[in-house]
Amino acid sequence: MKIMAVCGSGLGSSFMVELNIKKVLKKINKEADVSHADLASATPDAADLFIMTKDLAASSGIPADKLIVLNNIIDINDLEVKLVTYFDNH
Repeated sequence: MKIMAVCGSGLGSSFMVELNIKKVLKKINKEADVSHADLASATPDAADLFIMTKDLAASSGIPADKLIVLNNIIDINDLEVKLVTYFDNH
C-alpha cells in the first residue's frame, strides 16, 4: 500500500504528516510505503491513500474513498482515528 501526505508546496507540513503517519502505522501494526508531495503531484494513481487538509481536499480531484481529510495537521490522535477507521473499512 502507498500512502501520500499532501500539502500545498510539498515541503514542511506534508513531511510532518508523513512522519506522523509512520508513527501511527507502527503503533497500529500496519505497513505502508509513505511519502509526501505537493498538491499538483497528488494524482489519483500516485498512491492508494491520500492524506491532506480540508482546504486542499476540495480541489484535489482525489476520489473520496482514497482520501483522509485532516482537521488539524498536528493532531496525531485525529490521524490515528481516521487511519484505524480506514483500515477497518478496507
